[in-house]
Amino acid sequence: MSLLDTPLTRQLGIEVPLICGAMYPCSNAELVAAVSSAGGIGVVQPLSMIYVYGQDLRQGLRLIRRTTDKPIGMNVLIERSSKFYLERMRRYVDVAIEEGVRFFVTSLGNPRWVVDRVASAGGGGIVYHDVTERKWAEKGLAGGVHGLIAVNDRAGGHAGPRSAQALYDELADLGVPVVCAGGIGDETGFLAALRMGYAGAQLGTRFIATNECGAHEDYKQAIVRADEADIVLTERVTGVPLSVIRTPYVERIGTKAGPIARWMLRGRRTKHWMRTIYALGSPRSRAARERRPQRITGRPVRVLRGFTRSSRLERSCADSPGPSSCALRRGGSTS
Repeated sequence: MSLLDTPLTRQLGIEVPLICGAMYPCSNAELVAAVSSAGGIGVVQPLSMIYVYGQDLRQGLRLIRRTTDKPIGMNVLIERSSKFYLERMRRYVDVAIEEGVRFFVTSLGNPRWVVDRVASAGGGGIVYHDVTERKWAEKGLAGGVHGLIAVNDRAGGHAGPRSAQALYDELADLGVPVVCAGGIGDETGFLAALRMGYAGAQLGTRFIATNECGAHEDYKQAIVRADEADIVLTERVTGVPLSVIRTPYVERIGTKAGPIARWMLRGRRTKHWMRTIYALGSPRSRAARERRPQRITGRPVRVLRGFTRSSRLERSCADSPGPSSCALRRGGSTS
């Protein structure tokens, strides 16, 4: 059996067990469409589509559909601390279902209402839930989700406390597909996750540095130039450890929330005030000011083709009679 044939690909009807994770403010319609066209699955971030790229959600979904008929997904943040926000998310889910979306990734709350809404629409909808440890996985499964996105300690955006291996070991016996999220930027990491037992991988940062992504060119170049030592975790955005590039601004303000901020971030209402204070104190995103349409050039296609070739190579090497031919096919040595 090919490494590409996993519970994730079978559930979603995709060719490559790879998700382009939703990213605010980097997810745009063109990127989602390009990844799905290439055989993976792109996930819409509705707030990014609407408030960063200025597209009505329904029109953005239809733009994607004019580009590809392959499956796409949508991210649903289900935090209940704001009634207004939750009602808005319910409307977004209804619009997505009406436009044919049948894969949803939930996070930050109880996914039950999303699962029920997707089930009532018919068409074999699937809901996965972001988790960082077993207790959140069990809550998600109690809410009826069909799979888990295991967010490890190398994830871009909000990171978890455990390594990819430790998190897989913690979740593997729960009886649903588990997707590795964090620290994967090339074919080697992709294959390592599949060999570990994961049903697939979710990548985000790797797809920012493509022509299809609407992020500003300066940010793309910063990602390309950065290495692992340039990434730090900060609490001074949402209160939850968040991976960012170390910049003079980050070094100046520090990465730890102070005692008053910690107290505010623990409250259901006050945490929004504190996050607003952090947002108002940060430099304005040039990406939000310089929106321009992106042309689909096929670069995500090349990314996924590289991953596909590597997984097929892994399979052929497993079947080969000896190590030398396998190493030569990889372009490596046998020493």
